[in-house]
Amino acid sequence: MTKTTQGPHIGVLSGLFPNNVQPDAGLFIRERMFRVARRLPLFVVAPTPWFPLQDWLRQHWNHYWNWKHDDPHPAMPEYEEQQGIPVWYPRFVSTPKLPRLLDGWTMAKGAYARFAVLRQAGRLDLIDAHGGYPEGYAALCLSRRLGVPFTVTLHDGDMESACARDTWLAPRVREALMYASRVIVDSEALREIAISLSVPEGRIELVGDGVDAERFRPLERAAARVALDLPPDAPVLISMGAPVEEKGHRRVIEILPSLLQRWPGLIYLIVEPAHPAESKRTGLAAMVEQMELDATVRFLATSTSTSTSTAADRLPEILSAANVFVLATSREERPGVFLEAMACGLPIVTTDVGGNREIVNRPELGERVPFGEPSALEAAIDRALSRSWDRAAIRRHAEANHWDGRISRLCRVFAESVGRTAR
Repeated sequence: MTKTTQGPHIGVLSGLFPNNVQPDAGLFIRERMFRVARRLPLFVVAPTPWFPLQDWLRQHWNHYWNWKHDDPHPAMPEYEEQQGIPVWYPRFVSTPKLPRLLDGWTMAKGAYARFAVLRQAGRLDLIDAHGGYPEGYAALCLSRRLGVPFTVTLHDGDMESACARDTWLAPRVREALMYASRVIVDSEALREIAISLSVPEGRIELVGDGVDAERFRPLERAAARVALDLPPDAPVLISMGAPVEEKGHRRVIEILPSLLQRWPGLIYLIVEPAHPAESKRTGLAAMVEQMELDATVRFLATSTSTSTSTAADRLPEILSAANVFVLATSREERPGVFLEAMACGLPIVTTDVGGNREIVNRPELGERVPFGEPSALEAAIDRALSRSWDRAAIRRHAEANHWDGRISRLCRVFAESVGRTAR
């Protein structure tokens, strides 16, 4: 990765960041901030939760899980270099399933030594914390101790909303956001949460996820289908995301028998991470087998965990093979996947939740339907398959949301934030 040494040095603080143990964790944060790193010098500190006897439990209790992830994992690495960017994983004390009242302070304590060394070396001018709590509060503590300003970037609306309602955590989140130089949000819903916590609107920056329109572009459909062994004339639906309940793959599978009556030969592609939890995948696979939809539903494994030549490079080809992108999600704060599909010319059928309405905001781009109404979802998919879409116009909408504009705005926010230190 080409980096510049001009401009403020950014220290990213995030409790969710990919590594060689959890390659698909926090990819949305890395995608955004590593693009910033092409313009500004940047490093990452990703504290990992730890508590006494944790290593013993890993060895002797097979069903152990930590507070962020629901699958047992070996110990996290201490350091990695990713795409030329240094990433440290210091530990901080956090007891799972107990109130997280001290997590902000213990995260700051665990991360302090690394930030202090880089501050002394002249490599830290601003801390960018990803999450209101514990990251935002930890950044506030570090800012006061090190004398550097900080920003808070909010991503997860459900988590931030829960913190904002929590009697114990809300004051800490509010304090962090009030002292932050800027509060960066990636959806209108998160902007409203920040306002509800008394953050002045003038210090809130809405910077949503973008799309790499050079990488994601329409490819010739016939060739894409040959490569994927798909029938040339079959109607093809596609969904992308982990096989978890909130992504809604199950809700699409449930209406397939009815759709097949009107669209014989229909294919439904589910593109999931390369390392899905087998217990979650098995539920969908069993459902498909029970409904005798094996010839209709196809699971494709891919991953965006690395920029090297992997199965992730096939995503534009896979998207180009489809007719309609469908995501019957129960929540969606970062619908960047919609922009990737649109950049390949696909219309969207999705639910009217979270940030979906901010991307699918015009009828010529697709349809939004109420969540939990199978008949509405089925009718929208039927209309989408029947309609003649202006796919060039759909791609232009994606191009208007290119990462370049988003990153330019972020770099400007960071530059303006330097000099305002929490007291």
